[in-house]
Amino acid sequence: MSEEAAAGAEAPDTPAGPGRGRVRLKRAALMAVPAVIAGGVLMTLTAQGVLATQFSISGMPFTITADKIHGDGFEQFGSLDHMIKNSPNQGHTGGQVLVAVTAIKSAQITNLCQSVDLGGINLVIHAGDAGTPVSAENLTTDSDMMSGDASFGNIEIGGDASEYTKAGVQGRPGVFGQQADTIDIVNVNQHNYASTAASFKLPHLKLSFGSKGC
Repeated sequence: MSEEAAAGAEAPDTPAGPGRGRVRLKRAALMAVPAVIAGGVLMTLTAQGVLATQFSISGMPFTITADKIHGDGFEQFGSLDHMIKNSPNQGHTGGQVLVAVTAIKSAQITNLCQSVDLGGINLVIHAGDAGTPVSAENLTTDSDMMSGDASFGNIEIGGDASEYTKAGVQGRPGVFGQQADTIDIVNVNQHNYASTAASFKLPHLKLSFGSKGC
């Protein structure tokens, strides 16, 4: 059953059981997730409901760094990601993570580093560091943190995410968002839970294990 259907099935006077208050709080927070830009720094990434229905996240976050990301067709809005029932990684989250996911129609990423902590050792991937950037089509990334210096071309802030078209992804009705024709971010650092792409090309790919991540 979807979250919307489940919410509609609840009686107004039903007592709050264990975890129910947390779920309601996250639903309320979702409606209030803004894309915050201060001093030229992109503080929050996008989120979208479509990604959350494609797969259950593991709950293990991974780090992305890059010298630069250029994107044509950009959107941002908020959502929840879900882990499997009784995931060992859920901790105090109840199996749900409030995220913001960026959607970029076409992206070029210079000097990409991706790492995930596997419990004392890091899996690290490098690509796009030999003169040819990483390229991705229909890229989405679920994050709870991002930093960098950002600039936008023809940006629209505060629209309803369900009507967005610039990256070809729509959010849920009533969710605050922003979209732009182009985006450029330098000195990128992301803390992510999921990512998808229709195509992803990684020139000069290097994979290794080590004590340090990106």
